Amino acid sequence: MRIVVIGAGEVGFDVARMLSEEQHDVFVVDNDADVLHRVRRKLDVMTVHGNGTSASVLEDARIHEANMVVAVTAVDEVNLVACMMADRLGVPTTIARTRTSEAERKQAVLSTQDFGIDLAIHPEEAAAAEVVRLIQRASASEVLTFCAEQLQLIGVRIDPDSEVVGASMKELVAIDADIDFRIKAILRGNKTILPDGAERIQADDHLFIMTRPTCVSAVTKLLGKKDMQIRHIMIAGGTRVGVRTAQHIMRDCPDCRVKLIEPNADRAAQLAADLPNVLVLQGDTTDVELLVEEGLKDMDAFVAVSNKEEANLVTCLMAKEYGVHKTVAQLSKVAYIPMSEQLGLDAAVSTKLAVSHEVQRFFRGQHVLSVATVHGLNAEILEAYASPGAPITRGPLHKLDLPDGLLVAAVNHENGPIEIATGDTHIQANDRAIVFVLPTSVEHIESLFGT
Repeated sequence: MRIVVIGAGEVGFDVARMLSEEQHDVFVVDNDADVLHRVRRKLDVMTVHGNGTSASVLEDARIHEANMVVAVTAVDEVNLVACMMADRLGVPTTIARTRTSEAERKQAVLSTQDFGIDLAIHPEEAAAAEVVRLIQRASASEVLTFCAEQLQLIGVRIDPDSEVVGASMKELVAIDADIDFRIKAILRGNKTILPDGAERIQADDHLFIMTRPTCVSAVTKLLGKKDMQIRHIMIAGGTRVGVRTAQHIMRDCPDCRVKLIEPNADRAAQLAADLPNVLVLQGDTTDVELLVEEGLKDMDAFVAVSNKEEANLVTCLMAKEYGVHKTVAQLSKVAYIPMSEQLGLDAAVSTKLAVSHEVQRFFRGQHVLSVATVHGLNAEILEAYASPGAPITRGPLHKLDLPDGLLVAAVNHENGPIEIATGDTHIQANDRAIVFVLPTSVEHIESLFGT
């Protein structure tokens, strides 16, 4: 597939890297020659210097031969116009990064459809939603939702003194048959494991568990964790992510008490007017005295979402020292995320990864409906559609010769319940399955779920 990526910043670079690793023919367009030099030096892609809204520049990128255009510059107008031009030139699929939310877009004179855009990605909105999910599940390092939020994948780190250390997957599930859950992946050091029933839990394992929202508290308790209620939250940074996080919290938890710290006086005044149920304070988000004075020690959660990711890391670690139960930092550099875990940060979110996930969904194949990844886990989580007559429908999972590096986590049956998968699970035609897959086995998805 030939794909043109417009914008070679942090987001564009990551999208181009991902696509080139999948052996796609990638052209990257940017008006900054130095940025393009970095792209050429690190990635196996072609580059074109110029403005992504210029017809001649797009011609140089061989736009007429492209199957997809992904516009991810930092300027909404450039992304919208570039996609509109690509659509007019016959490009089948166009994707645009936009900072305007879905609700705001609905009020606009022109919609994304008017620009010929197939998918508008709002990374800040996605990051804010992830922050709220993490806050709602205080003991989880990650929270992903599936099947219209009827299933959750939670990440839990196992303490060395946990009673479950040494237990096998099968033994753990047998402790309480009333808790509906299965461990679907383990991050052990830097190694990703898709476990069978005999795999045993080790100290410091990072478990990824598929369960139902009603069972999360019981699962975390079983693993020796306390799933406390988060009610008092401090947000450091009045950025788009910070504002949307505050809005989501107050919508989902009216009883919560939120304080938001914003350094710029004019911005703080505007946010105070826009967020009447949030206490907005003007001040330096890295000022320890200010944060302590404003009740840092009494906070259940601390969220650092300023535009300075090093400051986000430092303030979260400082909040941890003051006894805050849950800390979440926004990190744009994915390489920082493993380091943040080693330093003791509870969770991290990345606006950049949100764009990559959405782009992946378009080129994985027609039977893949959505894609998710988890920080540090060398596996993708795919939602796949089972076509009539597909090999995956030919019997219970334990009787199928499935490739190594592929594990079915759950099944949304077309004419039945949503099931957390076991060896006895039988996927039927038109069912939707949640599948963990290592990079070496991604190529098997189409052949297993297609005809």
